[in-house]
Amino acid sequence: MLATRSKTGTTKPRAEVPSYLIYEHLDGQPIHYKDYREVMSGTKTFAEIMGSSGIQSLIIAYLQRLLFTRLDEGKFTILSSESGLHLDKRNNLAGDILIFTNETLPISAINEQYVTVPPKVVIEVDIAADPLDMEADTYLFTKTQKLLDFGVEKVIWITTKTKKVTVATPQADWQVKDWHKEVEILEGITFNVGKYLVEKGSTFA
Repeated sequence: MLATRSKTGTTKPRAEVPSYLIYEHLDGQPIHYKDYREVMSGTKTFAEIMGSSGIQSLIIAYLQRLLFTRLDEGKFTILSSESGLHLDKRNNLAGDILIFTNETLPISAINEQYVTVPPKVVIEVDIAADPLDMEADTYLFTKTQKLLDFGVEKVIWITTKTKKVTVATPQADWQVKDWHKEVEILEGITFNVGKYLVEKGSTFA
């Protein structure tokens, strides 16, 4: 139990954060779910803070449909829904969409534990981490570099607030694109978030 000092100089206990409110560990630092303090204060439930927004869910579903119809299941495996990656003892990360080659992740290696091998591609939509743990840009850049150092060949971040797509690869300058541009996931497979939302009739595009 941690302690804080009150205005009168007395020490009072501060409630520990339950483990289920921790989203990831990055360089040994716990990264909590955004708005976790509201759960601890009782003003929100855990379900309210861990759920994806409507636009985030729509984009993830769009990407999943694209990948499921275009990727050869005999060569690739797709994991989603904040799949866990264990990089090392100080880094446990989560990803919205992870694309593995079946050579890297055979079906026999998939179990109840976090995956311990690098995906070929990681796709993230928005940031679930609490901004008081780490500023959004710092979090995005730090996590992306960790994934690339782990062996991921491409990291793609889609941010709905800025309507941008960041594409990071190990041996090239990272690119930031307007989300109305075509973005390649793998050779021959591209997506265009802005175009998709326009075609759906979304005013969010």
